[in-house]
Amino acid sequence: MSYLRFPFLIGWLSISIYGSLSTPNPLNGKHLRVIWTLWKGNPKGLIGPLKGGAMLESLSSRLNFTYEMVRVTDFRLEPSEKGLGLFNHLWDQQCDLLVHDVIPTPDRNKVVDLTTYWIYDRLAFLIPVPEETVNIDSVIKPFQWLVWLGLGISIVCVIAILNLIRRYLECRSTYHTGFRPNNEPQTGNLKTGGQNRAKKNQTENEYLYVLGNLLSQGVVCPLKQLPYRLVSSVWILAAFIFVQSYMSTLFTYVVTPISHPLVNSIYDVIDSSDINLIVRETGLINTLLLTTNHSTGIFATLQKKVDSFPNSRCVSVSDCIRSIKPELRNVFIDVKILLANVYLKDAIRNDFKKTGKCNFQMAKEGFIGTTISLALPKNSPYTQRISQGILEVQQIGVVDFWDTWIRPMPPQCNGRPQSGKKKKKTTPLSLKNLTGAFLVLSVGLSLSFLAFLVEKVISIREQYHSNASNKLQQDSNNLIVMVPFQIEGEDPLFILE
Repeated sequence: MSYLRFPFLIGWLSISIYGSLSTPNPLNGKHLRVIWTLWKGNPKGLIGPLKGGAMLESLSSRLNFTYEMVRVTDFRLEPSEKGLGLFNHLWDQQCDLLVHDVIPTPDRNKVVDLTTYWIYDRLAFLIPVPEETVNIDSVIKPFQWLVWLGLGISIVCVIAILNLIRRYLECRSTYHTGFRPNNEPQTGNLKTGGQNRAKKNQTENEYLYVLGNLLSQGVVCPLKQLPYRLVSSVWILAAFIFVQSYMSTLFTYVVTPISHPLVNSIYDVIDSSDINLIVRETGLINTLLLTTNHSTGIFATLQKKVDSFPNSRCVSVSDCIRSIKPELRNVFIDVKILLANVYLKDAIRNDFKKTGKCNFQMAKEGFIGTTISLALPKNSPYTQRISQGILEVQQIGVVDFWDTWIRPMPPQCNGRPQSGKKKKKTTPLSLKNLTGAFLVLSVGLSLSFLAFLVEKVISIREQYHSNASNKLQQDSNNLIVMVPFQIEGEDPLFILE
């Protein structure tokens, strides 16, 4: 099958080369003045697309033009009160191509030429990595609450059925042997008490049998009759399935660290009143909130959340990231793969280099989709050909590869299993992993101690009543009874008994 790919590949390359040769190239042999804010000749601290240099080199080799860098000291596009913007270099004919994070808008399209999109991205949330919490409920997580409810009802039903079967078998045995409880002589409370204790022990055997099989303790079946053993066999099979299902899942919940992210999506930010939203002053989300009137919807809620927090807008990216801490419950929203310093993965990577651990992560779901273009002077003769060159570079598929090549993420922070021959060090289980087991043990010991105290109180009470009754009986035996006895012709006599 692999040989069939070569004709298609040759055909595709032929069409691509033919299309490139058939289209006039006004850039052939030209020399362009280019602005890229991350050029090494510019002051440090400017922000811009990190893979803009790779795109510029690809376009230069593909469209056969040379270029020189224009030095700039600011990264803002539009002019402001603080100074000129990058667009001023295009308007003053000082630059032929602006390789920057230009978000296409109708207003910008009126003053400059915008190429086709060369970056497709989404707004993402940068959140602090939550600290690992105590894994208390790991012992109940393997089953849902409906399963636990069904298991409890099954235990009660099986105990009740076994108890009824035992009583029925005892009554039938008594009937066949001709035993009549009313014909027995009254021999005292000793025999009756013994029968009651025997029945109580038999009932306790059923409880121990059902729970013992569920806990894999191998309890002996109390009765040998067939109906009793059939129900017992069914319960043994069900208990085996329950135990195996529980134990196979329990290990995963015990060893899995409990670290719930601060937010998963934009809806968590909206629904949580204690989460603060951090935006960059020149960022896309702040521009959308300031330039558009939002009365209802998600943006209205975001605008209220940003306005309610005094430090919600930050000038530099470092200031925004500095406020992202677990105890502050702040969330930084910006474009995920747009700017070098604002690029959220770069923030995670740079922090890992400084601290040696992953302190930041991105939320699971993004927000708004956005696109990035290159900018040229208005009515530039090179706009259409550069757009075609961008499409050709995208067809090769190297644009997405640049992200992993230029900005490799630490293996500890990319959320993927590490590969290689290096042996992974096994981490022993901590107290946080087994907190649930110790909690169950402490609850069981507390209940056992409580049951012991209750039995002790009942035993003291019964002993007190038994001593009182024995004393009364002893006093009654020591009584002197005067029995009258009379002989004919004599006075009555009294005999002591």
